[in-house]
Amino acid sequence: MELLYVTVIGASLGLILRYVLPKRETYGAALLPAIGAAVTSIVWVGLVWAGWTFDGGWIWVASLGAAVVVVVLTALLIPGRRAEADVALFDSLAGVKA
Repeated sequence: MELLYVTVIGASLGLILRYVLPKRETYGAALLPAIGAAVTSIVWVGLVWAGWTFDGGWIWVASLGAAVVVVVLTALLIPGRRAEADVALFDSLAGVKA
C-alpha cells in the first residue's frame, strides 16, 4: 500500500515542479509527473529489495528525493535539446546544408 502512496506523491511532486521550473512549453504536461512516479516507484522497490523497511523514514526521503532530482534534471535538459532538434529539423525541411 505504501508503494501506491509514494508513487502518487512522486507524481504530485513532478506536477508541482512542472509549474515551478521554466520553459514548460517544451515538453508535455504529463511527462514530469510520469517520470516522478516511475522513478519514485523504481527506487522504492529497489530499496525494499535491498532490505530497507517501508515504515522507516529514509526510504521515503531517498525515493522522493531521487524523483525530485531526476525530474529537475529532465526539466532543465529538455529545453536545450528540444531547441537544437527543432533547428536541425527546420534546416533539413528547408533544404539548408549545415
